[in-house]
Amino acid sequence: MNPYVLTILLSSLGLGTTLTFASSHWLLAWMGLEINTLAIIPLMAQQHHPRAVEAATKYFLTQATAAAMILFAATTNAWLIGEWSINDMSHPIASSMTIAALALKIGLAPMHFWLPEVLQGLDLITGLILSTWQKLAPLALIIQVAPTINPVMLTLLGLLSTLVGGWGGLNQVQVRKILAYSSIAHMGWMIIISQYAPHLTLLALAMYVFMTSTAFLSLKMTSTTSISTITAMWSKAPILVSTTALALLSLGGLPPLTGFMAKWLILQEMAKQQLPLTATVMALAALLSLYFYLRLCYAMTLTISPSTTNATAPWRTQTTQSTITLALFTVITLGLLPITPAIITLVI
Repeated sequence: MNPYVLTILLSSLGLGTTLTFASSHWLLAWMGLEINTLAIIPLMAQQHHPRAVEAATKYFLTQATAAAMILFAATTNAWLIGEWSINDMSHPIASSMTIAALALKIGLAPMHFWLPEVLQGLDLITGLILSTWQKLAPLALIIQVAPTINPVMLTLLGLLSTLVGGWGGLNQVQVRKILAYSSIAHMGWMIIISQYAPHLTLLALAMYVFMTSTAFLSLKMTSTTSISTITAMWSKAPILVSTTALALLSLGGLPPLTGFMAKWLILQEMAKQQLPLTATVMALAALLSLYFYLRLCYAMTLTISPSTTNATAPWRTQTTQSTITLALFTVITLGLLPITPAIITLVI
């Protein structure tokens, strides 16, 4: 892609998200979401591959539907209450429509069906943008409207997302689809706590962005997209395989890695809110996700020679890609748990 065009598209992505962050009026927030959607579609379709074009088309249709629902909900609220402010979404019909539209935007269950299919059709860097940056603006709106939403609805969305994210990834062989279901499960953790402790939603989002970035950049470094090719990663970059396996376990929330921090704090807060049953279901759903992370780790680290693999072992060629970003994200993904008290102090 032409570097000037790429610069314009990436600047538009940043502008759309910033506009939504800064807005207190629904029309401005909607405009930011639309700029975001329109900026990423050329990035999705840049490969001119039928699967990429299909993914871009599916993404456009779902995001356009969600944006129309948001506009309709905001108009309904203005009609019934007389307020366009994001914080005054007080009518139950308008607030329910808003949360349904925002759930469709970020791929929460049961509005998640588009996400694995779209992510599967994209290259790894565009998939990384879709999994991280594109979640920021809708989540900012969800945090702002969460106090006005029915708590049962948010809890059901969160529980269903963690369960679907765990179950859906179990039988997948494509790494991008596994990461899509991982994204659905993580969004469930963020949504369920947004009504009680929004600062923990932000903390979980930050940890999710770091861990997912590490996973995608590691896969990009070795051009790996399926479990059959992941078994040959060790011959190309043995040290990178070790750190990638640990990053996946961090995504699964195993101590002593960074991913454990957000889950631990969220479960602790839910226990404080007298929700032991919900916390138990969430913890059990996390085990489902952990299974497919372990499956990837097993394929990466334990299916080495003399085991047979269907993939051709690649040559150990020197990579020309920048490794500084990956190194930074890997350190954050693996080592932040010991400074949890300092991070909590900063967040709160």
